Amino acid sequence: MLTVIGEGLVDVVQRASGIEAHVGGSPLNVAVGLARLDHPVQFIGRYGRDAYGDSVAAHLRSSSVMLPVPPDDLPTSVATALIDDDGAATYTFDLTWELPGIADRLGFMLQGTTLLHTGSIATMLMPGATEVLAAVEYAHPSATISFDPNCRPSIVTDVDFARRQAEKFVTLSDVVKASDEDLAWLYPGQDVLDSARDWLALGGEEGPALVVVTRGADGPWGVCRTGEAKVAAPRVEVADTVGAGDSFMAALLSGLVDRELDGAQNRQELRELPAEGLAELLAHAAKAAAVTVSRPGANPPTRAELNALGG
Repeated sequence: MLTVIGEGLVDVVQRASGIEAHVGGSPLNVAVGLARLDHPVQFIGRYGRDAYGDSVAAHLRSSSVMLPVPPDDLPTSVATALIDDDGAATYTFDLTWELPGIADRLGFMLQGTTLLHTGSIATMLMPGATEVLAAVEYAHPSATISFDPNCRPSIVTDVDFARRQAEKFVTLSDVVKASDEDLAWLYPGQDVLDSARDWLALGGEEGPALVVVTRGADGPWGVCRTGEAKVAAPRVEVADTVGAGDSFMAALLSGLVDRELDGAQNRQELRELPAEGLAELLAHAAKAAAVTVSRPGANPPTRAELNALGG
């Protein structure tokens, strides 16, 4: 079982052609991406007893994502994405993030979890971020941990706080993915690849096995314990970039699971991943991101779609 913990929300997308509403949230998108790649996955997050909350639940269930947490009485969170003429998205948010009572249910909900992914707002916004950190600490002895900071400076404006939070999760993680924009914001004035190398060293021998940086059209780059790798980004006509990083994250994790590198029992083998293997994972994930940017909204590919591309 794969578990994703984090925010689910509704993206209200504003384009020159009009306004549309779609279910989103970075962790939720990763959960859907993993399910579409034929992995059993559950999503632990909050959503309200309202029309938007019904949309969130229906969207997850339509991709066969399991929902162990019922809706609550707070409004479902909303993100507004303004799409510019180049297809790039700028976000504003109206959200609440907390998971009351989750500590008492972790043993039940995480039973059988071999990989736990989290990131974005869920790891930065209090009080829920504290609850997510506790879940990661609980799962770490038995599961692979993955993290994507997916920073939202419009929500968490204190970069020093965001940096401390990110480093807490990086230290506990086996797999870390960040965009070049994330790292440039967290470590201004420092080369983003050097920042990624620094993250690989966090936690010493118990720290991450690999750190990946997405760089848009420049293609992804990664560093692992055995070396570094980079691949070119597939060339596609971009509809928009909504959810591209999340599709990349899901496909990266899918590649690890397909190689049976998930679970704490495989942690050492993951740390011994050769640079050539990392390059294969990057190429696979880049194809997934390319499919997503080629069509509107956060719409990750299925395994059949990736297989058709040789992924």
